[in-house]
Amino acid sequence: MTDATDSQPGLDPDRASFTTALNTARDQIVHAAGIIADTVIDLVGVIGDHVLANLLPERRLRTKTRMIKRSNSKYQARGPNIDRRSYKATTSIDIICPDP
Repeated sequence: MTDATDSQPGLDPDRASFTTALNTARDQIVHAAGIIADTVIDLVGVIGDHVLANLLPERRLRTKTRMIKRSNSKYQARGPNIDRRSYKATTSIDIICPDP
């Protein structure tokens, strides 16, 4: 796909369709292209021609910068005014040994 888009100057590689390249490669395998020793078939050229014939539309311009969405905290459901950093943790370990 990259070789095909690099063959045309100024063509954005994002416009190449992976689905088109995959389907073309699959079709070449199904038709057993290149199996017969007497014929010479350029598989990369065939795939590249199909990719260039079926380019995706140009990407639209972004009007806003990318932002990371903040996840909703499950702790906000109990109330935002509780300070959870000051909780006193109680830990205990009980070791049970079997009788000899």
